[in-house]
Amino acid sequence: MKVFLDLKWFFIQEKKSYLTGIVILLFVALLQLIPPKIVGIVVDSIKNNNLTAEQLMKWVLILTGTALSMYGLRFIWRIMIFGSATKLSRLLRNRLYHHFTKMSPSFYQKRRVGDLMAHATNDLQAIQQTAGAGVLTLVDSLATGGFVIIAMAFTISWKLTLIALIPMPFMALLTNYYGTLLHKRFHKAQEAFSALNDKTQESVSGIKVIKTFGQEDEDIESFNIQSRDVVEKNVAVAKVDSLFDPTISIIVGISFFLSIVFGSRLVVNGELTIGELISFTTYLGLLIWPMLAFGWLFNIVERGRASYDRVSNLLSEDIEIKDRENALDVCPSGDIEYRVESFSFPGEEKTALEDIHFKVEKGSTIGIVGKTGAGKTTILRMLLREFDGYRGNILFGGHSINEYRLATLREAIGYVPQDHFLFSSTIFDNIAFSDPTTDPRQVEEAAKIAQIHDDIMGFTHGYGTIVGERGVSLSGGQKQRISIARALLMDPEVLLLDDSLSAVDAKTEEAILSSLRKNRSGKTTIITAHRLSAIQHADLIVVFEGGRIVERGSHEELMDLKGIYREMYIRQQLEELVEHGG
Repeated sequence: MKVFLDLKWFFIQEKKSYLTGIVILLFVALLQLIPPKIVGIVVDSIKNNNLTAEQLMKWVLILTGTALSMYGLRFIWRIMIFGSATKLSRLLRNRLYHHFTKMSPSFYQKRRVGDLMAHATNDLQAIQQTAGAGVLTLVDSLATGGFVIIAMAFTISWKLTLIALIPMPFMALLTNYYGTLLHKRFHKAQEAFSALNDKTQESVSGIKVIKTFGQEDEDIESFNIQSRDVVEKNVAVAKVDSLFDPTISIIVGISFFLSIVFGSRLVVNGELTIGELISFTTYLGLLIWPMLAFGWLFNIVERGRASYDRVSNLLSEDIEIKDRENALDVCPSGDIEYRVESFSFPGEEKTALEDIHFKVEKGSTIGIVGKTGAGKTTILRMLLREFDGYRGNILFGGHSINEYRLATLREAIGYVPQDHFLFSSTIFDNIAFSDPTTDPRQVEEAAKIAQIHDDIMGFTHGYGTIVGERGVSLSGGQKQRISIARALLMDPEVLLLDDSLSAVDAKTEEAILSSLRKNRSGKTTIITAHRLSAIQHADLIVVFEGGRIVERGSHEELMDLKGIYREMYIRQQLEELVEHGG
């Protein structure tokens, strides 16, 4: 029952609804005591041959009124208790989603998407059941059971009541043991479901790669193995679950047997009437639900506890990158200066960047080049504060980027990543992502600068074209240019292009760069690239190798150095000549 203590904060928050529902539940439990008592009175009246039509009509009216009252009251408590449980599910789902949006990239490197989805669906459903059906079952079973036992003991026979309750301690011990087993097994079943969920998501997302390499059969077999594991673990849960009802049924059967045997003797001895014995057995029948409900309660509570543990562990993960107290709530502007002594990725000892010192003057264009893995993308992501924990500092407008609120820092930066993610929506919605209410003319203007407007107008539905999940219906170059248009619509103080022109031809690349120079006068642009033609025009080019800056200068200065940059440039020129000649 520990999960009820864990959810105490929510019960206090929704105390009005829960208290109203519980009071009504108690009242319904009391009303349930009326019919068995009336049946006993009527039976005794028939036996004594003194039942009149007026008396019978009175009892019928009382029973009818009781039934209608229970009908209305049950409707109200369901709204109160189950409605509150739905609020809990919504609240936790919102908390999870908010938590996900605040987490750093290292969190998503440790967690898989399918597992996170399972937390937000199956686990929350189990917690909702605990706060709804669990509370109902707990209160109803205790209230109904308690009132029935009191009615049996004080209005009929306390001796017979004690005899009927003899098997109950055995039921309590067994259901407690089953509950412990259920908690352990359900935890494993939820983990197996998370793994299967992740496998499904990964396979669907990577279906093109699977088909290209002809791995369909192997992927199906891998899925079947995980699917069997889920079934096996859920069957293990079901085996424990299936013990509750038979155990409780046997206990109830023993109670009925003892009640009939000893109740008959009390009737023969004149200590009970036939009507009272019938009322007693009817009350005992009312005890069946609390007993079954108690077993069901253990099932619900242990499932909810396992799921709440999983969700709580996720929510307890520290947010690594957050605003400082009294952070600057102004959009940064001005020069950017890197003063990074060293940086390592979270959880790794190897140094990824070392001795990074350079200045980006406001309104200039900076090119960053180097081999794959040299640290180009990391430099951009550090400016966005996707990573903290480095030795040194990064200044923006004379202040450390850590002094700004994350939201205002990122408002100043338009980022086009290497992995061009598009949402499964229209092209217009994707470009207008930062401001869905923007004027369509501004969207078109951003698309023209990114040299994608003509392509869009060539589609049947133009800007209303649905791009499919992750932009599956578009080419790589089209996705890149839509991503650039999305960043340009922000009109950011700083534009970061992370190898964002790699999928377009040289002519389109030149047209995009020319448009950027024309439309972003006075604003800063930082471009990382493998293809040097994308950064030749830059005011400053920084060459990275092995996480260090090895050369810097303009295109002409670097060519005169006759170093790494010049070698890269000559090699690319030769490759273009060969390709052109072919």
